[in-house]
Amino acid sequence: MKYVYYYISLLVLLCSATCRAQDTSLLMVHFGTTYDATRQKTIDAINQKVREAFPQYDFAEAYTSRIVMKRLAERGIKKQSAQEMMLKLRGEGYRKLIVQPSFIIDGKEMDMLRRDVERVRPFFDEIRIGTPLLYTVEDAEHVCDILVKRHAADAKKREHVVFVGHGTEGPATALYSQLDYMLEAQGHGNYHVATIEGYPTYETMLAKLKAQKAKKVTLVPLLFVAGDHASNDIAVEWKEALEKEGLTVGTAIEGLGEVPEIQDLYIEKVKK
Repeated sequence: MKYVYYYISLLVLLCSATCRAQDTSLLMVHFGTTYDATRQKTIDAINQKVREAFPQYDFAEAYTSRIVMKRLAERGIKKQSAQEMMLKLRGEGYRKLIVQPSFIIDGKEMDMLRRDVERVRPFFDEIRIGTPLLYTVEDAEHVCDILVKRHAADAKKREHVVFVGHGTEGPATALYSQLDYMLEAQGHGNYHVATIEGYPTYETMLAKLKAQKAKKVTLVPLLFVAGDHASNDIAVEWKEALEKEGLTVGTAIEGLGEVPEIQDLYIEKVKK
């Protein structure tokens, strides 16, 4: 009798891995954040929206920042890396993956994600990877339209808005210059883009503000989550530096992941 029980248990385990209703999982990959409030408004929000938009797929998430994962683990919050999660999903019987990152540009995080995918690809029948927020010219146009509508500034009153991105050392930093150029080309000369660790720099942005005799500036994070960079670099260091230049400076601290229209752009990328 005990052997019958053993074989039944074995069949149940095998079915849990191979006999599921469908064999595709949708994996959202985020850089991550240690800030709980912004995580709920951005990462958790886009995760829920993806679940609702694609109920036909089982959902999973992963982080790429090992520093973030380590700090969260110290607080008892377990997040898995993209490679760990993909192997876990394969162990659960999934043979196809749809991987969608919430990254802004095609920079270092995308490079690492692609490497992780290539390492596990032999174990899957198919893996498809979506593109980051800013990938095509059309992507940039959509993002510009959304941001200008969300953050009003009267050029006649010499009000300006500066969108502050993280930046990168690689060629993908050119996407920030593309956004900056596109805003001006669309007639929004009082809207600018700058980066903390790339180009355009704080100095190039400041030169534009001075040339246009700006009076009031609003700093807005061009980041998926409004975490450490938004709370410290933007809301404190950049704000204080601009105030020393004689400008009236305000902030609109929110992550791009909080914006419903931006969330919808990611949903469209999953569909593609």
